[in-house]
Amino acid sequence: MGSRRLRTVEGEGYRPAMSKVREALFSILSHRLHWQGCHVLDLFAGSGSLAFEALSRGADKAWLVELAPKACRCIRDNIRDLGVEDRAFLVQEDVLKLLRRIKGADRNTGGPFDVVFVDPPYRKHLTQSSLDALAQCGWLKDGAFVCIEVEEGLKLTLPSSLELVTQRDFGQTTTLIARRTDGTED
Repeated sequence: MGSRRLRTVEGEGYRPAMSKVREALFSILSHRLHWQGCHVLDLFAGSGSLAFEALSRGADKAWLVELAPKACRCIRDNIRDLGVEDRAFLVQEDVLKLLRRIKGADRNTGGPFDVVFVDPPYRKHLTQSSLDALAQCGWLKDGAFVCIEVEEGLKLTLPSSLELVTQRDFGQTTTLIARRTDGTED
């Protein structure tokens, strides 16, 4: 995919992943996993920048979940512009409803997943319930990484099946990487 420029979504509630945050996140992950063959889930995908970065590093497939029509148009355009129609799949649905409605290993969800990005809008109180649903509903492979971006100071309780790998602060943003440590679900 090269170094093509992605379209982004502008407006209230959208924060494209800052390049320094994205670079740090992928540097940490690249030391812990091999991207080839990975299935990636990008929740609250926005422009899809995290999923597209994973694909550029060798991930096999990515599912991008986003509800907002404006962001979905942006993702569709990016999928087309990058030529990844056979590797990137947009799911236009509410993240929490999707996570609770479908078991991660059911049907054609692409799951369970090796890497999941959770980057909900700030101050909407969606992070904790998203993490709980991921852990409880079969969306994570054993050893899967869950990358969480939240506003500075937000307190989270990781589900017992997730172990914190690292936490980094970038100004008003905190990035956490957790890993599924066993085959049990909460």
